[in-house]
Amino acid sequence: MTFPLPPNATIGLVGGGQLGRMSAMAAARLGYRCHILTREVDSPAAQVAHAVTISDYADPASLRSFAAAVDVISFEFENISAEGLDLLASLKPVRPAPSVLRISQDRVAEKSFLNGAGVATASWLPAGSLAELESAAARLGLPAVLKTTRLGYDGKGQRTLRSPDELPDAWDALEPKPLVLEGFVDFACEISVVIARGADGTMSAFDAVENRHRAHILDLTLAPARIAEGTAAAAQSIARRVAAALDLVGLLAVEMFVDSRGQVLVNEIAPRPHNSGHWTIDACPASQFELHIRSIAGLPLPPAVRHSDAVMKNLIGPDGLALWPAILASPGSIPHLYGKSDARPGRKMGHFTRLFPKGALPGEFGIEAALKLNPDADRRNG
Repeated sequence: MTFPLPPNATIGLVGGGQLGRMSAMAAARLGYRCHILTREVDSPAAQVAHAVTISDYADPASLRSFAAAVDVISFEFENISAEGLDLLASLKPVRPAPSVLRISQDRVAEKSFLNGAGVATASWLPAGSLAELESAAARLGLPAVLKTTRLGYDGKGQRTLRSPDELPDAWDALEPKPLVLEGFVDFACEISVVIARGADGTMSAFDAVENRHRAHILDLTLAPARIAEGTAAAAQSIARRVAAALDLVGLLAVEMFVDSRGQVLVNEIAPRPHNSGHWTIDACPASQFELHIRSIAGLPLPPAVRHSDAVMKNLIGPDGLALWPAILASPGSIPHLYGKSDARPGRKMGHFTRLFPKGALPGEFGIEAALKLNPDADRRNG
């Protein structure tokens, strides 16, 4: 395949969720078609795609047929078959590479890679048995966080441990094994940096943002993060170091903690578009999704700059979806709905964004006021 991809080329995306949906929409703006490989009928990405293959992510016949229909392949979430991605990579370029997916799929591999690249993380130890867990807890101290090494997201697959007598129940409850124990971080805030890297090594990184969670699911993203200039620079430098060490071609989100002393520690990486980058759709000339497509298609990467400050709020489950009419009726709220038919608790159904002049992100009271929906309707109903 010749890069850059010419107009009307077809990009294959493995996974049919909202990240694939927004990537496909960005690809269409750049003149590309998207073919989605997903297990889900009527998935969010399939609703806006040129073609869809409904299949398991490890079925060889379906994977070969999918690869034959596309020019380059990427993925929109990590819980897919690395072996299936290997097969795809033998047929068409896969960006990011399967080796990057493997690192991000396993917390022990991920932390070992990061530490080997000179990137600081919370202290951690593997736990392949209850005896190893007890030894790790004695060495790291409690409180600590016990996590599965694979398949965890949005707070699933983890347990905070505060006393030794909690260890046996936590060990029995968490699957799949093995597990990893992470030392507790006295953190001031959680931040992330989304960065794109092209095949020529060119990198383009968005500003660090602050992420606030509710019930372990991202609730708000503030762009930019209200942190010291030196801390923001350190976060960007870490993201660049990780992207280069991975030999990344594609998009990467680096989630980090800022501790009470101002030290930046990497929590985890995600080699794909990320929930904390959704604000870029409305606040930047080129969004994270456009940079994702540009990097895998071999197009030039523009600077990842913002023209506005922003607050992004997720719409989670039935309660979040119930806000949709008020969001549509609220001037200044920029709505994004993902096309999911079933509003299950904890499921990300959409988001909305509020913009502010660059450099004018408000304080806490201003953010709360900005997120208040449909004030005109409130006055009419008062």
